[in-house]
Amino acid sequence: MGCPANDPELWGVIARICTMHFYEPHLGHGLKHDPFNAIVGPRPIGWVSSCSASGVLNLAPYSFFNAFNYVPPLIGFSSIGRKDSLNNIEATGEFVWNLVTRPLAEAMNRSCEAVPPEVDEFGLAGLTPEASRMVNVPRVAESPVSFECRCTQILQMQDLQGEKLDTWMVFGQVVGIHIDERLIVNGVYDTANAGHVLRGGGPADYFSVGPEQLFKIYRPASGARDLPK
Repeated sequence: MGCPANDPELWGVIARICTMHFYEPHLGHGLKHDPFNAIVGPRPIGWVSSCSASGVLNLAPYSFFNAFNYVPPLIGFSSIGRKDSLNNIEATGEFVWNLVTRPLAEAMNRSCEAVPPEVDEFGLAGLTPEASRMVNVPRVAESPVSFECRCTQILQMQDLQGEKLDTWMVFGQVVGIHIDERLIVNGVYDTANAGHVLRGGGPADYFSVGPEQLFKIYRPASGARDLPK
């Protein structure tokens, strides 16, 4: 058996262990800012428009948002705390997701201001509500892509001990999609040139996507058979 002191691979493992920052989240991270959000990122932004039962419009960005199914298309976002969006969607069963692009980043940021429920964030952010086709909630007219959605589930999340958290997952089925035709090139949505804005970590970090970030890796044939065309 070889001497561990002469095993460079072993020492490489030891060196990596010694330079890794490890922490148990419930005991604190020991850093200036929680790294969790920065590691799970950059993330698409859930810019959600909704409407109260009395007709007051709401628009708010959510940091935890994604797509969860192809057919039917399902999306969801996490509301940490009972926000106006959650209350509105519970009351009406409808919402719209709007794509944040670089020209809309500042307006998106204004729409996250903490204001009373009777304040319309469309007006606050200087944005135009545009009537949807399948739901009664308007979309952001300035956004090049919007998903009209009907709520399928609202789940209150819980921890390992089964304790209910002040956090809700809101899922919706996409029933209508608006795409600026300039972003459809040869029948394919042009993600690289759409200018998507993504949420990073820290108190103010965002990222944008452009053609220079694009690279392609095709799945093995066996792994792609269930994907929709």
